[in-house]
Amino acid sequence: MNSLEERIAQFSKMAQDDGDNELGHYRLGQLLQEANRHDEAIRSFRRTLELSPQFSKVFLLLGKSQVALGRKDEAIATFMVGHEVATTRGDRIPASEIGKELEALGVQPPAPAAAPEPDGPETGFRCARSMCHAGKRARQLEKPPMPDEVGAEILRRVCADCWGSWFKDQSIKVINELRLDLSSEASAMEYDRHMREYLGLSG
Repeated sequence: MNSLEERIAQFSKMAQDDGDNELGHYRLGQLLQEANRHDEAIRSFRRTLELSPQFSKVFLLLGKSQVALGRKDEAIATFMVGHEVATTRGDRIPASEIGKELEALGVQPPAPAAAPEPDGPETGFRCARSMCHAGKRARQLEKPPMPDEVGAEILRRVCADCWGSWFKDQSIKVINELRLDLSSEASAMEYDRHMREYLGLSG
């Protein structure tokens, strides 16, 4: 398995080669945070939010790095915005975790904001991906994209737009930038990890 510094180098290259690659910036931020390189992690998380301002978990991670650097006021401001984004989107786990971070800083989490009315009719399908822009208009796939348990999970939990974004664009970037050979078990596992991260699936 690659070392932490090697993985940081991989994702640094991915983020540099494609400045609009939200997954690249997000994963780079996570790895930098793991390495206690919080100033750099903050830059990566801020870029992720520029690309995907509704990605509620990034507010949580950004705020944690600000706390680690003693920037309490900045962290509180980040957590407050993130809590509003998470509650508006219905992202319960990030909202709960951000609320705990605020309480640890001596701040009461704000009351949940009212969710805006969708522009079109609701579909009743809720996409698992935090960065999904379809909201209540998300469309379910017509059939599993793969004939296995993972495909069935994607059918149940991921909207057609987010799956299309992964399959047609992001997966190719991951394969090319990380030079994955999908005939290798290690590369296949790395690909699967990135796919699940991108689609908001657990495991």
